Amino acid sequence: MSHAFFRFYGNLNDFLPPKHRQVELTRDIKEQGSIKDAIEAWGVPHPEISLIVVNGESVSFDYLVQAGDHVSVYPQDTTLDMATLSQVQPPPPPQMRFVLDVHLGKLATYLRLLGLDTLYRNDYNDAELAQISSREQRLLLTQDRGLLKRSIVTYGYAVRSNDPEAQMLEVIKRFKLQPVLAPLQRCPRCNGTLVTVDKAAIQTQVPYYTHLYYDEFSQCQRCHQIYWKGAHYERIQSLLAAAKVPARNPVLRE
Repeated sequence: MSHAFFRFYGNLNDFLPPKHRQVELTRDIKEQGSIKDAIEAWGVPHPEISLIVVNGESVSFDYLVQAGDHVSVYPQDTTLDMATLSQVQPPPPPQMRFVLDVHLGKLATYLRLLGLDTLYRNDYNDAELAQISSREQRLLLTQDRGLLKRSIVTYGYAVRSNDPEAQMLEVIKRFKLQPVLAPLQRCPRCNGTLVTVDKAAIQTQVPYYTHLYYDEFSQCQRCHQIYWKGAHYERIQSLLAAAKVPARNPVLRE
């Protein structure tokens, strides 16, 4: 039987069983198929891939695997000199905007607190998530590698950690988001933008003692939720410190 040989580099090994990591893997070639399908058969979603080299030459996802091929697959954060090699992915989207699957609700809240445009609903199905990601050029964050394998998904990332704060730090690091973070500029509930409002203007919209003891308020321009430096302030400050961004503006109420 004919075979092709695959080697995965960097964090693409996260998708492989331990015994398959950092070693050359052999796959039977029963019939010609695209290299994209062959790679995803190993469990590695295509949005995580930056470069595919076959027998020393870079190829696209449409390349048909041949018997005897030696395939090297590199992740998005590869340190290779990409200027001299063709990549399988298009340039990054013009803006770092996200859409998250239903299991990443806490992460969605944290990303919004950091000022990142983040779509999330707990009733999105997989087809909707893929369509939104494709249509709006939003980076799809999920822990479902099957969702990332959908052909219309171009920009996506499989979140590795299970802890929401660790997930936040992982995403910041992976996409080098520090320069674009603008904390406390978005509503953590609906993703709308927050603006400072005069205390007198919202007097009837907040509890009496809140209005009495607090002077700084923000309001969401979409859902009209009002925020102030309430009981969650200390926790949010801790979160912003972990993300290494300064806190500013009124923050969440209890």
